[in-house]
Amino acid sequence: MAEKTTLAKLTGLRLAPRKVSLVAGLVRGRTVADALVILEHTPKRAAKPLAKLISSAKANAVSTHGMQEKDLLITTLSVTAGERLKRYRPAAHGRALPFVKASSNIRLVVSGTEKPKKKPADRPTKLVSKEAK
Repeated sequence: MAEKTTLAKLTGLRLAPRKVSLVAGLVRGRTVADALVILEHTPKRAAKPLAKLISSAKANAVSTHGMQEKDLLITTLSVTAGERLKRYRPAAHGRALPFVKASSNIRLVVSGTEKPKKKPADRPTKLVSKEAK
């Protein structure tokens, strides 16, 4: 049983990276099952998209890469700044003040062991019918 990894990405999440990093720090280095329970009880807006990403990585690892569900571990969870949208807010005396709408990119690597391969059934030897005896 070899160690395998799976990558999942979430780009353009309309939350500031600083806020997402707080929630990501709670689950970094934990098992996938523990992380999903923690995120379910975390009262932050970033918890829901992060839980969705982890669930997606879990499903990807199990179905596509043939990994064991119970052994999945969050190896890498990094949050980086995404695209910044520059906008303007009305201010006093007819002015306009700039502000930035930040977004985040999340990169998740899940590792685990491969499911054991099923051995093919032994082929029965040629059956001899009763009439041939």
